[in-house]
Amino acid sequence: MDKGIEVRTTTDRMVTAEPAVYDLAVGGMTCAACVGRVERKLGKLDGVTATVNLATERARVLTPAGTDPRALLDAVEGAGYTARLVTTGQQRRGGPEREDDLRRRLAVAAVLAMPLADLSLALSLFPELRFAGWEWVFLGLALPMVLWCGLPFHRAAWSALRHGTATMDTLVSVGTLAATAWSLWIMLRGGDAAPGFGTGWAALTRTDDALYLDVAAVVITFLLAGRYFEARAKRSAGAALRALLGWGAKDVEVLRDGTAVRLSVDSLRVGDRFTARPGEKIATDAVVEQGGSALDTSVITGESVPREVGPGDPVVGGTVNTAGHLVLVASRVGADTRLARMAQLVEQAQESKAGAQRLADRVSAVFVPVVLLLAAATMIGWLLLGPSTAAAVTAALAVLVVACPCALGLATPTAVLVGTGRGAQLGVFLKGPQALESTRRIDTVVADKTGTLTEGQMELRDVVAADSESAATMLSRAASVERASEHPIAAALVAGADPASMLPVTGFTALAGLGAVGTVDGDEVLVGSPRMLAERGLALPAALEAERVRAEEVGATVVGVAWGGRVRGLCTVTDRIRDTAPAAVAALRGLGIETVMLSGDNRRTAAAVATVVGIDPDHVVADAMPEDKVDHVRRLQAQGRSVAVVGDGINDAAALAAADLGIAVGSGTDVAIEAADVVLGRDDLLAVADAIELARRTHRTIVSNLRWAFGYNTAALPLAVAGLLSPLVAGLAMVLSSVFVVSQSLRLRGFTPASGPPRAGQQRG
Repeated sequence: MDKGIEVRTTTDRMVTAEPAVYDLAVGGMTCAACVGRVERKLGKLDGVTATVNLATERARVLTPAGTDPRALLDAVEGAGYTARLVTTGQQRRGGPEREDDLRRRLAVAAVLAMPLADLSLALSLFPELRFAGWEWVFLGLALPMVLWCGLPFHRAAWSALRHGTATMDTLVSVGTLAATAWSLWIMLRGGDAAPGFGTGWAALTRTDDALYLDVAAVVITFLLAGRYFEARAKRSAGAALRALLGWGAKDVEVLRDGTAVRLSVDSLRVGDRFTARPGEKIATDAVVEQGGSALDTSVITGESVPREVGPGDPVVGGTVNTAGHLVLVASRVGADTRLARMAQLVEQAQESKAGAQRLADRVSAVFVPVVLLLAAATMIGWLLLGPSTAAAVTAALAVLVVACPCALGLATPTAVLVGTGRGAQLGVFLKGPQALESTRRIDTVVADKTGTLTEGQMELRDVVAADSESAATMLSRAASVERASEHPIAAALVAGADPASMLPVTGFTALAGLGAVGTVDGDEVLVGSPRMLAERGLALPAALEAERVRAEEVGATVVGVAWGGRVRGLCTVTDRIRDTAPAAVAALRGLGIETVMLSGDNRRTAAAVATVVGIDPDHVVADAMPEDKVDHVRRLQAQGRSVAVVGDGINDAAALAAADLGIAVGSGTDVAIEAADVVLGRDDLLAVADAIELARRTHRTIVSNLRWAFGYNTAALPLAVAGLLSPLVAGLAMVLSSVFVVSQSLRLRGFTPASGPPRAGQQRG
């Protein structure tokens, strides 16, 4: 968590104020150089740090408390870009309008480019076809393309110039306008001339003066096409998040004073009773009050199998009621709902920045000015050493066009955008690039037994009373004490007892990881593990000890009940192993990851479960108290292992924070979710394997993109300086490099885990 900012009050007392976070939609950015400029401009404000993302066109700004957001907008606008304040989860807009403008300009450019290219090629191959005034036909076709179709490049370049900077648009604008100005000079001067297409590499050895009108116009067409398809690709890449943000219900039927009223979902308040008919979306997080149905939870969990719910069951807003009529009571509304929080996680992940991209941005910040100097040096060098002025112009234009750093700016954000969006579809929510980078090194996953490897829904299996004791009395007292506890074992005891037998309890105390104690009918009743009873000097009689051993050998959990200085009996509870647990452990092993099971149960019970799910008994930690989790994580890290921890409760938060990668299940506590790096939409260890596999695939895509982007510029620039690339080929190569990066990122949309698509385990009716 970011440190607070100290603020002095009027009483001269120091208090701590939390920093404010603002999201800005930034318009007009076209490359990594633009990103660097916006970040530097915002960073000049006192106490402000900003992270700008080219793919999402968003800036996340951390400011001191009380900062006027207008100052942030002014700073961005002062850098030559548009800006508006947006709220977390607000739909992104502006992309379609930009696409429409690019489409119109591209259509005009394409219509004019076809006859221009055909004519240029024909006159180049067959000089005898050149007719009087052919140059002016070129000019008539090319000028609208260079000036109007290329206006977005020129406008952005002028804006950058006014603010004393340069971007990729500067390279495009300078290159194409210089080519046009050169051509006009040749035309007005008179004398022999040749189409630019026909000159190309031949210009390096000829003295003919080339007209580059055709080259400049077609380069503009290439770049417009690249930018248009890039905009479409970015919109497509963010489709998963837009779908998540727009998935929730828009209105709801609320029951007030016995009357059903149709209201906007925004009007819902915690405690409101509302209905959900078959086919309707659940309006908000709630608890079922009446009715039963099956819910399609795929928007959160990625699973296609509906989940049965009935009275008392919690449900998640945005899930779809597929069958019966439900009456529900709202438990969370607005930004607090699970769907809204998951969408916020994805959005924040897409707007954050990986370390590799920061390096690319730093390179791009100085890249454009260096290229401008290099182009000037290239032209001077060719004028001094080359055979003609045309050769110098050709080489300089090629340097300007080929060096545009578009691919560098898109390499990481597009991969993160698509990867995190695909994760959301699979019920895996990655908090940011840091989580992507951490998963590369994960070699050990530490998971709780209860609720992760097992379903966490324990059932009372048997009640065994000591000699001369009443099993009914023992269960009644145990259930009465445990009624105040939320532990799964406590719920099993309460569910297995006769409600009419419940007794008043005073002095209830929960003993973390051990059990509970309370006073019933004047007796202090202890309910907990045999270990807890032994620590209090209460040994099990021989018959109960034999029963304990038998139960633990089949994986059951044993709870002892004692009062009056004697153990009165045992209750055995079982927790069904998740159907997917063995496959999950196998999937992790296939990724080269070792699974370690932590359990508060004794060694015998824990080992029985481990054997069934395929975990090596040597990797089982039994009798683990909540506070032992952090210690065990640190011991593994001290052995050189990179550790991921899976948890869902408050007592998991410290271990999640201590781990190299914290993974929380979405149904867990707010504290656990806040402490984790990855949040799962389903309580299933198989989702852990899916998350790690997706993160690794996304990271590989980022690395591949960056290698291509750096490699392309490294290889292309020397060729352009040496005169081995014509401006036309340079423009095409630059466009293809960006298209390659975006296309490779879009392949992540088809990612399917090796274990197959998410599937639901058996649900309780």
